[in-house]
Amino acid sequence: MIAAAHLLAHLCGRLGLGFAVLVLAMWAAPAAAGTLDVDRDLCHAQTGVAARDSSLPTLRFSCSGSPADYQQGSLWLRAPLEGPGAGRGDVTLMVHQSRFDRLAVAFSYADGTTRWQQVRAGDYGSHWRTGGQILFEAPDGGAALTAVTMRVDRLSGHQFIHARLIPKAEAAMQSAGMAAAIGAALTLLLISCIYSLSLAFAVRRQYLAWQAAWSGTMLLWGALWSQVHLALVPGLAGTVTTQICTFLSCLAIALATVSAATAVDRGRVPKWLRAGTLILGLGVGLAGIPLALIRGSSLGLLGDALGLVVLADLAAVTVYLGWAWRRGSVEARDFLAAWGLPMAVLAAIHVVDVEDGFWGGGSKLLVLVAATWQALWLAAAATRRLGHLRIERDHARSAAAQAQQLARRDPLTGLPNRRGFVESVTPLLERARADNLPAALLLVDIDRFKSINDIYGHDAGDVVLCGIARRIERWEGPMCTVARLGGEEFGLLTIGMEGIILGRFAESIRRGIAACDHSATVGERLVTASVGVAEVRPACDFQQLYRLADEALYDAKRGGRNKVVVQRHYDMPGRASAREVARTN
Repeated sequence: MIAAAHLLAHLCGRLGLGFAVLVLAMWAAPAAAGTLDVDRDLCHAQTGVAARDSSLPTLRFSCSGSPADYQQGSLWLRAPLEGPGAGRGDVTLMVHQSRFDRLAVAFSYADGTTRWQQVRAGDYGSHWRTGGQILFEAPDGGAALTAVTMRVDRLSGHQFIHARLIPKAEAAMQSAGMAAAIGAALTLLLISCIYSLSLAFAVRRQYLAWQAAWSGTMLLWGALWSQVHLALVPGLAGTVTTQICTFLSCLAIALATVSAATAVDRGRVPKWLRAGTLILGLGVGLAGIPLALIRGSSLGLLGDALGLVVLADLAAVTVYLGWAWRRGSVEARDFLAAWGLPMAVLAAIHVVDVEDGFWGGGSKLLVLVAATWQALWLAAAATRRLGHLRIERDHARSAAAQAQQLARRDPLTGLPNRRGFVESVTPLLERARADNLPAALLLVDIDRFKSINDIYGHDAGDVVLCGIARRIERWEGPMCTVARLGGEEFGLLTIGMEGIILGRFAESIRRGIAACDHSATVGERLVTASVGVAEVRPACDFQQLYRLADEALYDAKRGGRNKVVVQRHYDMPGRASAREVARTN
């Protein structure tokens, strides 16, 4: 996860830097464009849809007031041209509007000729450009270009028309820059969507799934608004795409609201605030359905009303997250940081008219930038937060594993304790049973150890135990495991040895313990041990084996100590159980 986070940050950092440079260039570049305002710069006329384009010379245009009642007919908008660029015909008309049935553009020249170009809903031909714009280049007519006229059939609202007249060279440059900026934004949204979705499946967090759905919705909205989909599905050009974009924009707000609400634990905010925030968000999402279908004059009023509801939803989300943050929610803090730029953008575009800025991208491009920022911030914040959780989890697991290891070890000698010994002998006994090998348990008990504690003290007794433990630990191996079972008793379990070899092994242990030098602790006193050995074949369970070895140890103690007693138990035809006592030489 941490490696993926570094890769995501590196890739997104490079794309984001290039994206930011392009957007700043759009903002700072000097504009040679002439923005055409319908109410201020254009003269207008109205006809029925059946009127021919050739009737243009006979129309009487009004250059005052605003057009009205044209939604079921044709609205004609005329822009007289002046300046050297127009005289040379070096003019490109960029139109940002798609809620119409047909858009025809007439370039009128001083010699009386008129050149027409047109697009229809479902067929923009080669006129569409990335950024939701339609481009019409003035043909070279030889004479000076005197006017540009737009005819729009069944237009939903003239207030949504944004048109610019710019030189052809600048139009090409702006189109390329817009394509690069939008391509970077959509790529970042795609990465964020996939990454958030993978996180949602990996950690089972609901809000990450909502976040991925929001990123996917914004990705789809950006692709449709920018018209990049027309390269694959040209038949969606025009009204259908605009209606889908309207619904997707409302759906994205609803998904973002749900994602923010579900990221915070229910107990951190009041129920009424949570319910109100979700109702506002879902209301915006549902409002997108009728708003996408309306084409009449009421579209503008409904859009303004919905804008107020959106601002109310953003305010509710801000209060919701702020409340949760004050209650200690880290997720709320991350969401507030992510929502900062989108809220500032939405507030700004309601106060400042930027529709003709950013090379024609206007508020839509700003919204796409803010959505990209929000998606990347939330993905990075979730990765950082989950990375910290994983580190804490690993530390907890390591501590638990260490605690379990310590629980299986004797703190004084470092040998496995009884619990650890039982766990380690189990696989050895299973192996012995599977391979029909003999198994033997050796119980070693220090002779008269209580007297050592009584005479020399418990500290001296501990030193003696540690010295003997170091000697016994030498026999630890693949076929033998050792442990301190408690007090002065040690245990060794071995497989594969039997008879004389096992007896010699037990005797070597007894002699080795007697050979330990404890003179620095107990002086000249000889410390010896008694060994009880239980040899079985086939291998039995540990409890039965321990009972047999304990009986042999008891016999060794009763027989005078410093002895090895071997008790053999065979459950095989032709072999009888026996007991053997090896005494000190």
